[in-house]
Amino acid sequence: MRSSTISRIERLEVITARLKSDLPITIGDLAKEVGVSTRTLNRDIDVLKLKGLPIETDVGRGGGIRLARHWGVGRINLTYTEAVDLMISLSIAEQMESPLFMAHLSSVRHKIMASFSPAMKSKVNGLKSRIIIGKSASTFVLANFESPKVESVQLLHQAFLMTQPIEIVYMNERRERSIRVIEPHYLFLSYPVWYVLAWDHLRDDARIFRCDRIEEINPINGEFKIIPLSDLKKRIKKTPEN
Repeated sequence: MRSSTISRIERLEVITARLKSDLPITIGDLAKEVGVSTRTLNRDIDVLKLKGLPIETDVGRGGGIRLARHWGVGRINLTYTEAVDLMISLSIAEQMESPLFMAHLSSVRHKIMASFSPAMKSKVNGLKSRIIIGKSASTFVLANFESPKVESVQLLHQAFLMTQPIEIVYMNERRERSIRVIEPHYLFLSYPVWYVLAWDHLRDDARIFRCDRIEEINPINGEFKIIPLSDLKKRIKKTPEN
């Protein structure tokens, strides 16, 4: 019993490797190659299909066997952070409404959304309305722009999606540092510079923060309620802390 089990496991590996080689072969020839009957081979194929291998077969005598032509884009395992970053990126692309980006965004979104819990789906669905696309940044702003740290971007994305307050170390345009607790309500892109439209607990008012000037981020337990954009704009000073 053990011998036959090991034999079958090895045979399944050989069949999988042979199909991945992408060389044309018939069911009969593959059965001979692995030393089994076509009936046994068909049972093996059923097992591999159940494991998720996208196998196509041609009906009839001498029918061929192959992997589905679109296989290769197969299953992708994303970490939670990667999934959050990807969903925010998709929301940005949707908000830009560029035909170049829109072709397959809907199907991609649906496939990724399928992996989220109902509560998470609700949050993700609201992302598009919380991302604002503006004009490109001026040469003055670009003169002192630096790309934000990857770690900071990931933490900001997570807090933004989960409507979670964060503590930040922020350096303003006068290079003065301060520690603030903020609620990241909206993201604003003035390409390539990102801003956070936030509620600032220190000022007890709305403020704008440039993402590349956020030097450190620490998540804080809790959840805030989204303030309507029109209300937030009314409270933001004419000269933001950028």
